[in-house]
Amino acid sequence: MSGGARQTIVTLDLEGVLIPEIWIAVAERTGIDGLRRTTRDEPDYDVLMRYRLDLLAEHGLSMPTIADVIGTLSPLDGAKSFLDELRAETQVVLLSDTFEQFAQPLMAQLGWPTVLCHRLVVDGDRIVDYRLRQPNQKQCAVEAFQRLNYRVIAAGDSYNDITMLAAADTGFLFRAPSNVIAEFPQYAAYERYDELLAAIRTAPVVPNAAI
Repeated sequence: MSGGARQTIVTLDLEGVLIPEIWIAVAERTGIDGLRRTTRDEPDYDVLMRYRLDLLAEHGLSMPTIADVIGTLSPLDGAKSFLDELRAETQVVLLSDTFEQFAQPLMAQLGWPTVLCHRLVVDGDRIVDYRLRQPNQKQCAVEAFQRLNYRVIAAGDSYNDITMLAAADTGFLFRAPSNVIAEFPQYAAYERYDELLAAIRTAPVVPNAAI
C-alpha cells in the first residue's frame, strides 16, 4: 500500500465487521426480539433508532442493563489480529453508527483504534434520545479524507455503509447479509479477514490529486 503517490487510509464499519452487533446481543439477553432489527434490515437509520428507543421505553430497559450486556462482549474471532496487522501498514479509522457509550469497552479490547460515532442522550439511567455526530457521517468522513489527499479504501456490511463504499476510492462488503450483497453486486464481498486484508493490499492505486 506504499507504492502510490497518495497516502492511504482505510475506513471500516465496526459492528458486524470487528465486533458483534450490540443490539442483537441486548435482544438475546433481554428477550426483546424487536431489538434484533439492525441496519442490515432497515436502510433508514432514524426510523431504526426511533423504533429502538420506543422499545427501550416500553420495556423499561436501562442504560446500566445495556452496559452489562456490552461488558460481556468481545471482538469477533480474528478481528484484533486483522486490525493490528492492518494498522501496522496503513492508517485506519472506524466509522460507525454506534454510540460512544456503547463503543468504549470494546475499543479497549481492540487496542483503542480511532472511532468516529454518535452519542446517546441519557437521563438518569434511561436512554431518551440520540445525537448524530453529523448526518451521513460515514460518507462525509470519507470525502473529508479525500480532500486531505488520502486514497480511501472502505469496508462495511450494511445498508448504512453503502454511501461510504460509494464515496471511497475502493469499497468492499465484508460479512454482509445476502440481501445487501444481492442489492449491491458492484462491491466485491468477502467473509474472511485474510481475504479482506489481501483485497485492501491489492486495491487499485489512484493517481495523486492536484493540490
